Amino acid sequence: MLHFVEFKKFYGNFPALTIADFNIEPGIYWIKGVNGSGKSTLLKSIAGILAFDGDIVLNGGISIKKQPVAYRKLVNFAEAEPLFPEFLTGKEMVSLFASAKDASAGQEQHFIKSMKMQSYIDRPIGTYSSGMLKKLSLVLAFLGNPKLILLDEPLITIDTESLKILYSWIREQHDKGVSFMLSSHQALDVDERLDAGELLVDGQTLQFTR
Repeated sequence: MLHFVEFKKFYGNFPALTIADFNIEPGIYWIKGVNGSGKSTLLKSIAGILAFDGDIVLNGGISIKKQPVAYRKLVNFAEAEPLFPEFLTGKEMVSLFASAKDASAGQEQHFIKSMKMQSYIDRPIGTYSSGMLKKLSLVLAFLGNPKLILLDEPLITIDTESLKILYSWIREQHDKGVSFMLSSHQALDVDERLDAGELLVDGQTLQFTR
């Protein structure tokens, strides 16, 4: 699924994360590591939000450096603490993302309804609570036809019922061939049977375990 090629991310002169050569096969992965180990840096780099040296190649041929538009259409990302323009409504934000991700007409309705967002999706984002913002960010991450969905701290600021809905989304999309990488300080619910492998991040390298 993903191939890291001489990947290096520096903050000034500090080497935050280096990955010389690493392959990640399709699947669901839980990224573990202590604070400051590079979990968010890793996800934001894969999403194309942070600049880095080297390259990341998706599905054996789509390079984030050489085919950035094609790559970004296939990789979706939800931040740990999302920030959106407060003057836009949730519906307008969804429309923007749906257009950018070439989502099929009406695709967003399934996610909006299952998260029970109908009562406020037309309201300005500036009126949203942290939980509402989290749900909106998750909806946006599932739009289009992604091959990889990155979820940074998806288990925080969200209620138990919504978590179960999120787990169901992950299972549904994984059954369709979508891979996932989730960063979380909290343990995944083993009862949800996500069958997630682990990517251990230590600030310098990655190691896959199952």
